[in-house]
Amino acid sequence: MSTPVWPRHGGQAEALLAHFELPADHRLEDFSANLNPLGPPAWVRDWLTRQLAGLEHYPSTDYAAARQAIATHHHLQPEQVLLTNGGAEAIFLAAALHAGQRAAIITPSFGEYARACRAHRLSFNEIPLSPLGFSLDIDALLAALSDTDVLFLCRPNNPTATLIDFSTMVVLLEHTAALNCRVVVDEAFIDMVDNNQDEASLTTLLARYSHLILLRSMTKFYTLPGLRLGYLLSDAATVQAAQVHQPPWSVNHLAAELVAPLLADDAFTRRTQRWLASEHPRMAQALAQLGLEVVPSQACFFLLRPGAEQRASGITSDILFERLLRRGVLVRHTHNFARLNGEWLRVALRDEPANRRLIKVLNDCLR
Repeated sequence: MSTPVWPRHGGQAEALLAHFELPADHRLEDFSANLNPLGPPAWVRDWLTRQLAGLEHYPSTDYAAARQAIATHHHLQPEQVLLTNGGAEAIFLAAALHAGQRAAIITPSFGEYARACRAHRLSFNEIPLSPLGFSLDIDALLAALSDTDVLFLCRPNNPTATLIDFSTMVVLLEHTAALNCRVVVDEAFIDMVDNNQDEASLTTLLARYSHLILLRSMTKFYTLPGLRLGYLLSDAATVQAAQVHQPPWSVNHLAAELVAPLLADDAFTRRTQRWLASEHPRMAQALAQLGLEVVPSQACFFLLRPGAEQRASGITSDILFERLLRRGVLVRHTHNFARLNGEWLRVALRDEPANRRLIKVLNDCLR
């Protein structure tokens, strides 16, 4: 059997089913995409239906209502907010600010940072996390930034589920301020980590560091990946500069109008926090008990691979991936994450019944 053409993102089963000669209607439970299993909020479908009449008109050119809602949510000013067509557009706009310059990317991480750099002619260096637990060597990072215009990092990091602590980020921002190196932090999953000081969003630091850009996605927390909704946060001058590179009406009417009611749904946020507090530690323990090697996770997903004894017996991550697929479970391969080379698998955290089913199937596949 030939080597699969690995899809670049999660949740794309068709090519994999065809490669492994499985029928197109082969039933799959998707653990490949890191989405909140509690969403979308129950009211969203009817709300979107009521908004369809608005499709007859162009969206607001400045998205003032959405930007105000985001600014209020983060205790910022609307001038510090740029609404984007998902987190991916925010990444490309951040890269556009440095077209033709020099970037650094902490890896392994989300592949769109490298794609955005290539699209805007940035040369870039990859700065590796430690292979032991994928921790950050802050001293090595600071030493590597002397010739860098912009640094891209993900916090919590995708796919490792690790998180650079708040105090280390302050050290990094102090150092990069002196170097005139902008820091772009993708916080796509920050709403699905425990809410303590070490794991807090960096929004409070925007007032101190004008060279900081934060990128957010609303599609993961609210389970709306098909709607494409995100935003960029920074100082007003940076937001204005980024907006120059954004096509007119980049965000559609439905997505823009949905921002304020989503952010106002405190009950959904509390339900999500309860789910995470309950399921995350239980699932971490259950995965470890299977003998898997699991990177300590601070996000709503886990990076894992067969343990040393399992690998010694011939079970590789690719073999485990195929066994799971044939048993009706889709996880995320890592063949296109820099420095992982397919040696690991990423598994999303879902609701309790789904997580229990996954543990049972994993147990069977590891025998």
